[in-house]
Amino acid sequence: MITNFFIPELNNYDVQELWFQQNGATCHTARATIDLLKDTFGDRLISRFGPVNWPPRSCDLTPLDYFLWGYGKSLVYADKPQTLDHLEGNIRRVIADIRPQMLEKVIENWTSRLDYIQASRGSHIPEIIFKM
Repeated sequence: MITNFFIPELNNYDVQELWFQQNGATCHTARATIDLLKDTFGDRLISRFGPVNWPPRSCDLTPLDYFLWGYGKSLVYADKPQTLDHLEGNIRRVIADIRPQMLEKVIENWTSRLDYIQASRGSHIPEIIFKM
């Protein structure tokens, strides 16, 4: 997927301005995957075993975990896609429909999570913080 879809899609963007973040799933952190992503993003890779280490499975801190996967899955599977083409179309549509304003709110929520964790000296967030 990275070599056949993701990297070719990046040709439409100035990757020198992009950061890439992923969760700690084993397939995402395989040496070949990390090497390929480092070649593309350099020091702008946020990943387990990447230049910027990100806590694995940290749902309190990772916007991909506390926002994108749940939000995306709820919409991608809403009409119960029966074919790979249908599923791919849904994924493309859902991602394309995410507006900058929504991402700004996600980042605001993320910074409030970081502030809480810093103030509590690294403890877990006792309740889910949602401000959309």
